[in-house]
Amino acid sequence: MNKLFALLVSLFFFSSFGDPHPYQVKKGDLNKDVELVTSKGTMVIRLSDSTPKHRDNFIKLVNQHFYDGLLFHRVMSQFMIQGGDPKSKTAKPGEALGGGSPGYTIPAEMRPDLFHKKGALAAARTPDEVNPQKESNGSQFFIVQGRVYDDADLNQVEARLNGYKIPEAHREVFKTIGGSPSLDSKYTVFGEVIKGLDIIDSIAAVPVGDRNRPVEDVRIIKATLIKRQ
Repeated sequence: MNKLFALLVSLFFFSSFGDPHPYQVKKGDLNKDVELVTSKGTMVIRLSDSTPKHRDNFIKLVNQHFYDGLLFHRVMSQFMIQGGDPKSKTAKPGEALGGGSPGYTIPAEMRPDLFHKKGALAAARTPDEVNPQKESNGSQFFIVQGRVYDDADLNQVEARLNGYKIPEAHREVFKTIGGSPSLDSKYTVFGEVIKGLDIIDSIAAVPVGDRNRPVEDVRIIKATLIKRQ
């Protein structure tokens, strides 16, 4: 019996996070990347092992085909693109989106080495006033586009971050690749786009209407796990 139990533990990791329907994440899935095929092109995302709750939850949802057919419902040029609202799958043109979820949240997993550089994958959440623990929405995410900063810009951002100092290594990234440093220490970053950064730019450039929803839908056609290269 003990050997059987040990085998089961080695094969599966359990990730419920308040979800009434726990899902078994296969150990082999932890060594795979996520291919996100969108109506604007394909991105490949690598999830971080430093944020296991968010990582396993994202794998769970991908394996359940949760994201297939959903929209990037909120797009802000030089800032970020946001998706993962289950209500967006059948949303009518102009319908307000952003309030949907799978019915649970995920505890914050902020790590100092994971920051909002261009391509960073982060979890969306409700504001501090109603969510002081900074718990993440169970499915909504955003991918950072941001912009390139200079030291003067970064000093101004730092002054608004309530004592948070931007590490020098992060500054160099913001000054070369770019990103959105004002988001650091506020949201859980749990992965990054390793292929298809230009697709972020393409999505961020689309015309938007009310609540920054694209005038023409930008849809996630399919999200799947693929062999890591």
